[in-house]
Amino acid sequence: MYIALDAMGGDYAPESNVKGAILFAKETNISVYLVGNKEVLKPLLEKEGGKNLPIEIVHAEEVIEMHEPPSNAVRKKRKSSMYIAAKLVREGKAQAFVSAGNTGAAMAVSKFIVGSAPGIERPGIAVAFPTKKGKPTVLIDVGANVDCRPRHLVYFAVMGHTYVKEILKSSDNPKVGILSIGEEEGKGNELVKETYPLLKMSNLNFVGNAEGRDIFTGDFDVIVCDGFVGNVVLKTSESLGSIIVDMIKQEVKKSMISKIGAALMLPAIKRFKKKADFAEYGGAPLLGTKASCIITHGRADARAIKNALKVATEFVETNFNEKLYENIEKLLPEPLLEV
Repeated sequence: MYIALDAMGGDYAPESNVKGAILFAKETNISVYLVGNKEVLKPLLEKEGGKNLPIEIVHAEEVIEMHEPPSNAVRKKRKSSMYIAAKLVREGKAQAFVSAGNTGAAMAVSKFIVGSAPGIERPGIAVAFPTKKGKPTVLIDVGANVDCRPRHLVYFAVMGHTYVKEILKSSDNPKVGILSIGEEEGKGNELVKETYPLLKMSNLNFVGNAEGRDIFTGDFDVIVCDGFVGNVVLKTSESLGSIIVDMIKQEVKKSMISKIGAALMLPAIKRFKKKADFAEYGGAPLLGTKASCIITHGRADARAIKNALKVATEFVETNFNEKLYENIEKLLPEPLLEV
């Protein structure tokens, strides 16, 4: 197995990517294509002690910058680390693609270079949110598709179902909901109202509308929405989490009693931080592509890169796409396939 890593993508690239690849290779002995500027990567790999590991550098002379439009990744910069990494997957030289670079560009090369899986019009990005019940809730889509049709959300539901069952292994019969403004049937915008009966018609364990608060309760295993709403939820949640941490720090500094209390709570705070840390999850998979594509955070450090590579490996080892195709046939009756 080979995993193609965009070594030049991310805020801390290439150092964090090289270190993450080394950590991954040491733990798993699985091969990594480190795609990027060879003159930069080779001395860095040797310096970090990765010379004798199953890591192979593939030269790419261009880089997709964070501010560039996603279309550049496919149309203008075909010598970029991101494009070449995705091309390695398309050619069968690697079985998965991982990037911490420009999210829009990573989605573009995943969809158009790696390609969508047969029968799937729109791949979707899935994010696992921590919940109070201890098991994650998967929200899909969180940004790959701003405008969606009802059939797309139905397929997102099957993708989420398969992700929860085969990769996260948190439920054998995942509870699926659709994100809306009320739990009663009939509430929501036109997309939600049109999708609801289709999900009801499916063989999924569809339990109805989910409200925003349900993302964190653990009452749903999968919640579907269009990428516009999903991305707003994701960015709001990330922002709120960091603001709460900053506000707690400010309050703790105000008195000695608060500092003592914080010190006593430190172990619990660390456990909570680990549950909410994106680095623990590695990255968000783009489900519905021909091969495993993992898009991790731009601020990914070495640990996050290592975990993203591990997640990509899990998708390959579990034959995720085969399971997805099986579930599409099993969970979507013939009329739904033609919607």
